[in-house]
Parts: sequence; C-alpha cells; structure tokens
Amino acid sequence: MPRPGDLVIGGYTPDTEGSGPGLTVARPDAEGRLEPVAETAVSGPSFVTGHPRLPLLYAVLEREGEGGLAVLAAGEDRAAPRLLAEHPSGGSLPCHLALDDRAEWLAIANYGDGTVTAYRLGEDGMPEPGPLTFPHEGRGPHPERQEGPHAHMAVFGPDGVLYVTDLGTDEVRRFLPGMRPHPEGSVRLASGSGPRHFLHHEGHWYVTGELDGTVRVYDASWREAGTVRASGAEGENLPSHLALSADGCHLYVANRGPDTVAVFAVDGPRLTMVAEAPAGGRWPRHFAIDGDRLYVACQRSDVVVALGLKEGLPEHGGQALAVGTPSCVLVR
Repeated sequence: MPRPGDLVIGGYTPDTEGSGPGLTVARPDAEGRLEPVAETAVSGPSFVTGHPRLPLLYAVLEREGEGGLAVLAAGEDRAAPRLLAEHPSGGSLPCHLALDDRAEWLAIANYGDGTVTAYRLGEDGMPEPGPLTFPHEGRGPHPERQEGPHAHMAVFGPDGVLYVTDLGTDEVRRFLPGMRPHPEGSVRLASGSGPRHFLHHEGHWYVTGELDGTVRVYDASWREAGTVRASGAEGENLPSHLALSADGCHLYVANRGPDTVAVFAVDGPRLTMVAEAPAGGRWPRHFAIDGDRLYVACQRSDVVVALGLKEGLPEHGGQALAVGTPSCVLVR
C-alpha cells in the first residue's frame, strides 16, 4: 500500500472531456512539495475512496451513458494502483461513492440520472453480482440544473443509515441498513439550494448548497438550524466540498467562482467565518486535509495545490503539482 501521507488523485481523462492520465499517486516531501510517483490509466475516475482494512481502492468512472465502478489494488510503495475489476455504476455520470463502516456495502451516487446503486462487498472487498439500483424522480425550481434528479454524494451516517444528497430535487434520500428505502422517504431541504456535499458532526449535518452559495446546518432530525454564505466574495459561487479539522473546531469549504477556501469556526449549529484564502488555482473541486497540509484539486488550472495550515488557517501561496483536470484527492 502507499505509505501514510501519499495522495491518490483522480480526475477527468480525454475520453471524459478532461486531460488527466487517470489516477496519479503523489508523495509530499518534508516541505509539503508534491512529487508524482505513479500513474494508472483509468477512464474518468472523478472520485476515489479506499477500503478501511484491505489494500483496495474504488473509483467511480464518470462517463456518459452507463458509468463504471473500478476496483484497484493499491500499489506497494511506489508502484501504480492495478486495475482488478470494472463493474457498471447502475446509472449515468457517477460522481461519488462510499463504504459503510464494516465495508459490507458500497454505495454509488449517479449524478446523470439520479440513480443510487449499492453493491454488497465480499470478504475480499470485491463487489458481488446483482447490485441494487434505486432510480428517483422529481425536480427543483432551477430550470437548467434541477430538471430532474441528480444524486451527488453518499454518506453512511453514525446510525448506519445511508444518506444521499440529490442536487436536482433538493432532497436527502435515506436507506436503512441492508439498503432498504426509508419508510418515511426523503428529507426535503431548502428549495433551490442544490445540496451537494455534506457531513455529520456531533448531532448536526452541514450541507453545501451548490446553487445558492450557502452552507446550511441541520439538526439530527433534519430541521434547519442555521445558514451562512459559503464565501464573502461578491458574484456567483458554487461551493463544492467541505470537511472538518481533526479537532472539529474548523469547517473548510471550497468555493468555485471566487476560487477560495473558506474557514468557519464551529459551535454546534453556529458557523462563523474566520478566514478565506485563495485556493491557488481555478475551480477548487475537492480537497483533503492531512495534518498541517490542505491539498486542493483545482480542476480548471490542472493543478493540485498544497496549502499550509497554521493554527487551522490556510496560508497564502502553496506548492502546486501539475495534474490534468483533477477532481478528487484521497490521502492514504
């Protein structure tokens, strides 16, 4: 396996309207500078995650028509990840996937048609035949971005329930353990917000609204408890990813448009912006935190930028690694 601190970078390839090689493994030096050490040719791996115990990587292949799921062996030391198997994603344009805590289920969010797909995993971490697929229907008020369902992120909550944001219908869809649709159905969020990425922390859910430029906070029952603008900059903003610091004191949000990373102090449902720094490139699609470094995939600048963190706040500047159309950073 790549040693701790290595990065696995996914992104778009020429056949998926990008310029990247597929997966890139990079290693930071003592000063945080990134060095590419391996590449694996895979078609459009726009999001990547790892098995919690086995040396396996999983990537969604974000393709038009039927998308894909790739399973790869994580390379030893400087070896490139090796493709083991490819399966259908069950829908079009898959953009996110998640494993439950026991690594028994793998869930895929298909943005193109809103289908949620679930594969049961064997003891060896490989997907078993006969995935479950859950299509959806509905729309939101935005005439172009919410003409139909668009599943965007899958998260297994602390209760073992699978939650999936749907940008197209302003909902969080829910599936009970064993991938049974929740008897009470989906949770309705703010109309026109376009929920994208989200996370759970100490009884609250934090959700980026891609279409209204906000971060909204919901309590454990999904009642709205607060709203802040994701950026202090003027003009259009499409916030993408968000993540918490290891101590839970800071919430980081990537903003596409102003191309910044905003930092909020967290006090339960209350978020207070304490900093906003340049991301180091255009269209910060995703980022990962590793100790005192924040690695940002700037999709439209073809770079992954390493920003230093000082007392939890990003420092200006940062080293950049050239990677074509990066869309995801995984720290291994």
